[in-house]
Amino acid sequence: MGERPDLIIVGGGLAGGLAALAVVRAHPDLDVRLVERDGSLGGNHVWSFFDSDLGEEELALVRPMVVQSWECNSVRFPKYRRVFDQRYNSITSDRFDEELRKKLGDRIMHADVCEIGPTHIKLSDGTKMQAGATLDARGINCRPEALRCGFQKFVGQMLEVEGGHGLSHPIIMDATVDQADGYRFVYCLPFDENRVFVEDTYYQLEPQLDRRMLAQRIGAYAAEQGWANHRVLHEEDGVLPVVMDGEWEKLWPKDSPVARAGVRGGFFHYLTSYSLPHAASFATWLAAEMPMDGEALAKATRKRATDHWKDTGFERMLTRMLFNAADPPQRWRVMQRFYSLPAGLIERFYAGKSTFRDKFRTLAGVPPVRISRAIKAIME
Repeated sequence: MGERPDLIIVGGGLAGGLAALAVVRAHPDLDVRLVERDGSLGGNHVWSFFDSDLGEEELALVRPMVVQSWECNSVRFPKYRRVFDQRYNSITSDRFDEELRKKLGDRIMHADVCEIGPTHIKLSDGTKMQAGATLDARGINCRPEALRCGFQKFVGQMLEVEGGHGLSHPIIMDATVDQADGYRFVYCLPFDENRVFVEDTYYQLEPQLDRRMLAQRIGAYAAEQGWANHRVLHEEDGVLPVVMDGEWEKLWPKDSPVARAGVRGGFFHYLTSYSLPHAASFATWLAAEMPMDGEALAKATRKRATDHWKDTGFERMLTRMLFNAADPPQRWRVMQRFYSLPAGLIERFYAGKSTFRDKFRTLAGVPPVRISRAIKAIME
């Protein structure tokens, strides 16, 4: 590798890591560097996805990172339960880190970047590195000024249950739990007979996260399931934006000179905060487009992000419905109705591929909340 790489990717999370992997696979002759501030890649996460979220090329990219798959999954609501016959998969940050190190080797650097230009980065120790192009794949402030958003807040714990947990497939949404503070659900992934990942998630308008409260709620949920005798093997938490609307030109100005990826570029699902399908799709797109210089890459990524913003008004409208069409204790009704719709519609929604017919079907009929408030939320 030379002193002037063809591409420097800053941020070794999901988006940056997959982008680096895809480009190196497609162009082994290109000098690609992945720069991550922390000692591990991917942070401290469990990411999950449906097979239907990804195309064949994207599935091939992420498949080696999958640690567990299930043939079906289910949802639970106060007045409705359903099982979906669709494959569901999970990736852990440990496996993500392992696979990237195996495939990228000494292309990975651990350093703190304090400045990024279209063809250079500057490290906190003053070192300046030139490149053919740069890509900013770091995260963003959870409340960008240009966005009007609520927040999905969660704490997840990997539990080892004495005697086994008895689950045969994931519960991707158990909303039978208390709903007083806003839409809330528990998410359960059974990794083997004794280990189950349990995440307590809720939607609110403010980003403050009470980790202790959520950990206590996980303990209470575990006791209700008969898992009182357990120990916590791993814990993670997060606060993710769910977007109602915003000023795109302010979020990513036309004259911004640096290419972006991941959440920093707005590449995520604006209601679910779901980012893995977008990260995988972006990675394969980038691999097909490279090589590009810094200016061209910045223009190309902004155009892709702008198209994504224009295509996702429906997601932002549903986010407004969730927050504004009902008082906090009744918001679960919006999601319960949505999960009663055809399975194919739900699959396409998660994948960010809703058709016009899907959108019409989602809004048709009597809403599960007051009509006047539903209309007001839609028209905002």
